Amino acid sequence: MSALLANVIGIGILMISVMLHEVAHGYTALRLGDPTAHYAGRLTLNPLKHIDPFGTVILPLLLILLKSSFLIGWAKPVPVNPALLRDPQRGMMLVSAAGPLTNLALALAAALPLRVLLSSLPPWLVDLFVTCCIINIFLALFNLVPVPPLDGSKLVAYFLPPRVRALYERLTPYGLVIIIGLLVLGLLDKVILPLCHLIFSLLVGG
Repeated sequence: MSALLANVIGIGILMISVMLHEVAHGYTALRLGDPTAHYAGRLTLNPLKHIDPFGTVILPLLLILLKSSFLIGWAKPVPVNPALLRDPQRGMMLVSAAGPLTNLALALAAALPLRVLLSSLPPWLVDLFVTCCIINIFLALFNLVPVPPLDGSKLVAYFLPPRVRALYERLTPYGLVIIIGLLVLGLLDKVILPLCHLIFSLLVGG
């Protein structure tokens, strides 16, 4: 597979994965009492409804041009109104968890053929499944980083005392700057990439 084709496939898989990640947030919110994403037309597989110009297009292309060792991105966040959830605190924790869990489910679905049918798969299909598995593992781990507004921050916030939670959530306006700083310094690489390789090995069996 040529480098250009691999990049195109990688971006395609990334866009689908982040879209399903956001749909999972919205669908979980709907099940827990908040129809905001539903009424906003975000519980759809139409990619145009989910594209974030920077997170879905510019950042992935930039990482490819810089020959980054990883490929990440995000879709436009689905709207969630915690006040409409039957249990706002627990509900937000479950809504946040739904995205990374969806990515892990996609990674598992891609890993199964590699685990049981590897010797009979054509090379191009092996590459496709490997790319899908790795991208989704990386997305799950990246979104679990406890920096607001990433999903991991909402999972952490659920277990914090109210006063500490309020202080923690004040980081939200600076979250994107913190995330970009961690990426530029390579600190996320040193944590996420080894975990990504470990989980990939466990899923595909070596």
